[in-house]
Amino acid sequence: MTICLIFILVLSYLVWIKWIYYRHRRTLAKSIKHAMNVLSSRETNCSKIIALIVTAHPDDECMFFAPTIIRLCEEKASVHLLCLSQGNYYNQGAQRKQELLNSCAVLGIPASRITILDHKKLPDDPRAEWSISLVSTVIVKHVRAHSINMVLTFDGRGVSGHANHVAIHKAVSHLASTGQVPDCSLLSLKTVGLFRKYFSFLELPFSWLLPSRLCCIIGSQGYRQAKAAMLCHRTQLLWFRYLYIIFSRYMFINTFQMIPQGPKNLKIY
Repeated sequence: MTICLIFILVLSYLVWIKWIYYRHRRTLAKSIKHAMNVLSSRETNCSKIIALIVTAHPDDECMFFAPTIIRLCEEKASVHLLCLSQGNYYNQGAQRKQELLNSCAVLGIPASRITILDHKKLPDDPRAEWSISLVSTVIVKHVRAHSINMVLTFDGRGVSGHANHVAIHKAVSHLASTGQVPDCSLLSLKTVGLFRKYFSFLELPFSWLLPSRLCCIIGSQGYRQAKAAMLCHRTQLLWFRYLYIIFSRYMFINTFQMIPQGPKNLKIY
């Protein structure tokens, strides 16, 4: 009897996950429009969205943002990537740059929409303190040059806690607080606790029930695409990365919060 009850509960949970996934596929366009505050429009397609993913290192795009990139591309949005370093911490910058281009090709971002910086003041180094003023200047120039209307990046905890990720969030928050990108929606990828982070696709009901501005979910086909993108980064494929590919919820699910626009106290240096 106990085994039968457990089986029913597990099966019900999996069916619930499947239902959430299919509901998400039907409502994603509306969710994106809600995130951009354009619900009054009757258009349901996302072809007018020009989204910019801002990352710190090659492999961030697939480790953390793959579900978002894949789903936006499926919805016919124009997706750009701005990577603020070549990932040269171990003097592998040239190789990692090519790995990033290969990964983005798998995810659906053409090379013409990818910008990879190699700035001496923005080194790939968890101990380096990136200039918020410099990073915000780089981002706002990119937004204006490409008519970006949606920016997606890390939140204040940077998902992994990496200092370079946190610096990007501070820079985008600065742009929001100073009103430099008034016609652009600014979204930050939510950092979750360790248990949820490594609960794989089984974490989906938690993300669905908890409040967020935008939720992007991929199924088995999208996961294979995200995995293939991860495998492009061969210089980074240490044993624990394979565990990450299997267990990380960021390979299946992204949830975002809006970065509020308006004045607030933020130290810029």
